[in-house]
Amino acid sequence: MSTKVGYSIIIPMFNEEAVIQETYQRIKKVMVMTGEAYELLFVNDGSTDSCAQMIEEYSYWDESVSLIDLSRNFGHQIAITADMDYAVGDAVVIIDADLQDPPELILDMIKEWKKGYEVVYAKRVKRNGESLFKKWTASLFYRVLRYSTDISIPVDTGDFRLIDRKVCDQLKRLPEKNRFVRGLVSWVGFRQKAIEYERDERLAGETKYPLKRMIKLSLDGITSFSYKPLKLAGYLGALLSASGFLYLVYVMYLVIFTESAVKGWASMIGITLTFNGFVLIMLGILGEYVGRIYDETKGRPLYIVQEVYGGNLIAHKGIDY
Repeated sequence: MSTKVGYSIIIPMFNEEAVIQETYQRIKKVMVMTGEAYELLFVNDGSTDSCAQMIEEYSYWDESVSLIDLSRNFGHQIAITADMDYAVGDAVVIIDADLQDPPELILDMIKEWKKGYEVVYAKRVKRNGESLFKKWTASLFYRVLRYSTDISIPVDTGDFRLIDRKVCDQLKRLPEKNRFVRGLVSWVGFRQKAIEYERDERLAGETKYPLKRMIKLSLDGITSFSYKPLKLAGYLGALLSASGFLYLVYVMYLVIFTESAVKGWASMIGITLTFNGFVLIMLGILGEYVGRIYDETKGRPLYIVQEVYGGNLIAHKGIDY
């Protein structure tokens, strides 16, 4: 593509065959309305359906479409990172392929970007089509994350956002393995603006963030930006130790000065289980941090690209990051 690219739309996908055609058409329609040059960067994160083949076919006759085909499933946050590494636009928009985030909102993001904001993120005021459990756990996660971290990460926001080229370049300099992209965007700073919207029900297919993946994302977010869980474990340890000492003094008083001391093991077992449980919890918290240190020291690439199709990406074929 010889024309300077104004906007790079990066679209991670994993088994989105049921919705990917509609996704392409709606995003395409929105970007045509801008009247400026753009590229649609789809990244296949190890899909087992035919969504990658569909985008590959689109790239043959639509020069704005490109496909980055990863060698396996590396995870949603890594797929976003791969797309950002290839994006060349003056502004980069991150949007999922499931159409829960309306592509039409991109036009409002562009307006705010042209006013001088380097980050324009979409804030959910309502989540349609999701269970009460999903809504409650998501709300709890954002509030715990805000309390736990030392930077201001906006609540009720996903990865749907527009970032300026300078922000994208700074994110590409961050090499950490367990990535939490929306947290990294907050960490790099710059002028940021929120746009409120109602999140739509998923058009088709199944969610790619079941409870297991949501828990992992939560742990990545908290451990990447805060060591408060370690401090909390220390505080709880001191509290339990003080409580145990006071209880020991109380037991000694009963034994020495009264006849009411009950011989047996029930209370000792209770105390032992309490302290052992706390020790195991603290070891688990330490393990989360040590595991992430281990990941960083291995020095493996974030992802491996199997093939690229379309647009100006052919020159990058086979590059690993």
